[in-house]
Amino acid sequence: MTQNIYDDETFFAGYSQLPRSVHGLEGAPEWPVLRGMLPELAGKRVLDLGCGFGWFCRFAAGEGAASVFGIDVSEKMLERARRETPDSCVSYARVDLESYAPPADAFDAAYSSLAFHYIEDLAGLFGRVHAALKPGGSLVCSVEHPIMTAPTRQEWLVDADGRETWPVNGYHDEGRRVSHWLAEGVVKRHRTIGTYLDLLLGAGFQLDRLVEWAPSPEQVAAEPGWARERERPFFLLMSLHRG
Repeated sequence: MTQNIYDDETFFAGYSQLPRSVHGLEGAPEWPVLRGMLPELAGKRVLDLGCGFGWFCRFAAGEGAASVFGIDVSEKMLERARRETPDSCVSYARVDLESYAPPADAFDAAYSSLAFHYIEDLAGLFGRVHAALKPGGSLVCSVEHPIMTAPTRQEWLVDADGRETWPVNGYHDEGRRVSHWLAEGVVKRHRTIGTYLDLLLGAGFQLDRLVEWAPSPEQVAAEPGWARERERPFFLLMSLHRG
């Protein structure tokens, strides 16, 4: 079973204060790029894998989706999602992505934001999601960039010349990583970009676009504190479709 760190009181309290938790999709700096990768959602059956507080589910409903099904392992996240979602076309369920098996050809589009790097059996999940999409159906997703999940020490270092650098240790040593972000013992699964693509293509998806996201110069101008975030990609964004 996926680690349910989001129901940990300490983690949930910290996560609830993040800009993306307070302001929703507009508080996620990568959202403008992800939004541009989405297919037309009007009239579509949409699946949100790791829906969290339901921000994307409500967005899809607002875009005219016929139905939206959001799933998450965290009851705390789902409780707030249900409370803040008035749209009758949106439904939620507590589901572990490690074992989730949706019906075949049940959805036109699937979306996932920052959930797949928690999943151990990602090949199995990708295969089941592929089967759940109708032919031509889309998957748009984001994960923490492998440069971010690789380090055993996720902190900036200062080199001999006083320049800040981001350590990348054991990039090709894939597997379990434990970080101490918002709470102790947060378990993630490190994979290279090549492995993500191999798993997706192996499941039958066809790649449409891949973005190694970092803040744009315009975003840095608006938020100068993000300047050093352009030193390495923060997220990996992908759009694919079932052939």
